[in-house]
Amino acid sequence: MTTNTLKKLPNRTINGTEEFEPANEKSGFTLIEVVIAMVILLVALLGVFVTFTWAITFNAGNDSRSEALAILQGEVEFLRSAKFTSGVMDTTLGGGTRAQVDVAGPSGNAYLVDVSIDDDPFTAGVQVNNNASLKEITVTVTLASPTPGWQTAVPSTVRFHRVRGN
Repeated sequence: MTTNTLKKLPNRTINGTEEFEPANEKSGFTLIEVVIAMVILLVALLGVFVTFTWAITFNAGNDSRSEALAILQGEVEFLRSAKFTSGVMDTTLGGGTRAQVDVAGPSGNAYLVDVSIDDDPFTAGVQVNNNASLKEITVTVTLASPTPGWQTAVPSTVRFHRVRGN
């Protein structure tokens, strides 16, 4: 036996002589080990893909919520800029519930805007009295066709008061 055909095993001696094994024996992974490794890798990749799809869905929901808040802010600023003094009251501040308005967001999503103006916030229901000096205004923006999930349960709503000025 020459050293070219024999492979030395590290640190293995028997009775003071080193033990050798033939070089034609090959070591490696068995088919079962490869299949198990592939299954473990597949499970890990599925977890990553599920996380990515969840993140995409969550971000799309946040995008539509941001658009709803921008539409809500625009409507509130419009109502706050309306005249409400002792001599002049803008018609937009007339008491009651307005018809629902369809508004398109920047991304093309459709939103529904509800506005109710209560001339007597201390009485239940929406009261109409154009001589009132205090108005409670409620603005709600919802997605016209929400996807299932938190978007259906959480509309964007703001409630504020206007007091007649001098």
